[in-house]
Amino acid sequence: MELIDLNPSGGIGANALYLQIGPFRIVVDAGIHPKLKGREALPNWQATLRDPLDLIVLTHCHLDHLGAIPLLAKDHPATPVVMSPASHLLFPRMLQNSVSIMRRQRSELGTPLFSRREVEATRGQAVPLHPRQPRFYSSDKGEQMTLTLFEAGHIPGTCGVMFEYRHRKIFHTSDVLFEDQCILSAARFPREKVDTLIMETTRGATERPSGSSRESEIERLLETIRNTVSHGGSVLIPAFALGRMQELLAIFHLAKENREFPDVPLYVSGLGLDLVDYFDQISRGGGNLHFRRRVLKDLGAQRLPESHKAGSEGPAIYLVSSGMMVAHTPSYNTAASLLGNHRNAICFVGYCDPDTPGGELLQTRQGERYLFEAIDRIEPVKAHIDKFDLSSHANREDLLEFACELDPRAIVLTHGDQPARDWFREQLSERLPDAKVFDPQPLKRILV
Repeated sequence: MELIDLNPSGGIGANALYLQIGPFRIVVDAGIHPKLKGREALPNWQATLRDPLDLIVLTHCHLDHLGAIPLLAKDHPATPVVMSPASHLLFPRMLQNSVSIMRRQRSELGTPLFSRREVEATRGQAVPLHPRQPRFYSSDKGEQMTLTLFEAGHIPGTCGVMFEYRHRKIFHTSDVLFEDQCILSAARFPREKVDTLIMETTRGATERPSGSSRESEIERLLETIRNTVSHGGSVLIPAFALGRMQELLAIFHLAKENREFPDVPLYVSGLGLDLVDYFDQISRGGGNLHFRRRVLKDLGAQRLPESHKAGSEGPAIYLVSSGMMVAHTPSYNTAASLLGNHRNAICFVGYCDPDTPGGELLQTRQGERYLFEAIDRIEPVKAHIDKFDLSSHANREDLLEFACELDPRAIVLTHGDQPARDWFREQLSERLPDAKVFDPQPLKRILV
């Protein structure tokens, strides 16, 4: 098998992986790098892929995996784009939102990377494939390859991918979570031996503290919310629109049923609120997602008014996008209103890149001043700031055990910063000394 990491920056960002398995030419994912702009944010397939592709596979609809799919599909208009039924429903909405953002930021980002028309063209190439239902593909010379999707947890629609060619099995984990979430069942991956394992490494440099669990982190978050509100403060929870916001709504709904959630206004906003209807539709179709739109009504959730000044009308909870508090988003503006009051709290519930406003705020000490540059505002850091480990990525120990169960001949490390990959390389070399571990360099062809 030949493999090329098409992400020019490596690490996590414009995720895209080229595989040549026998005569079959495949690209898994084509995302955009959230910290880069314009065409610098894209994978580089032009320099390496000069022949037609047989398949494009989309593992899930986060933009670091999805965001460049319209451009790749446009370059290969005869190539099917295979994905789960849930992703088939979600991806046009996610991409249309990207078009809206690119149009609003035209002066900063330049010409949008793609149009609504190109999103619709991608829809025409999209092929939904139910998990655990193999699909066979034939080459011009009559050779066959089998592709099977497996539920990966993480967010709705996410799937790992098994490729079978001749007597070789190649499994790509995608982004994966081996624990149940409130709305989504854990990954259901095959556990038999494979020849090659391609695995994410996101949390390789993150050690979960002894005694900590997903359940204990949820309880700690709820306790922080209750304490803050009881002392007259408001709580901001920046949330990723796809998956995290709906998960938190379900957590709050269960807490309210158990009389463990405060009776104060709950404001929600952004794309995550619109995706509630999609989640309800996916859930009604069966599968591993469990979510209903009625949680909004049961919680009394209100759409955040544009003119609302956070905290001005008494204690409230703000569950708003974006998760990393990117400039000009509801969470960014809400943080500017709440940060300067010691009664308030800002609760991060997922990964924050150190170079984003959320990441910067997590590194700022109490009493220091923080500049909200996009709105030219400086506030003292008085609010309580905390981070809660509710990641939708697998703990490194769980991924390591999974790799050992599959006992592959070769392991390819992807989707992780260098310290994370280094931890996995060291641990895998110790636990699986006969396996060859690859850490591909950007745009360099390797034989696996």
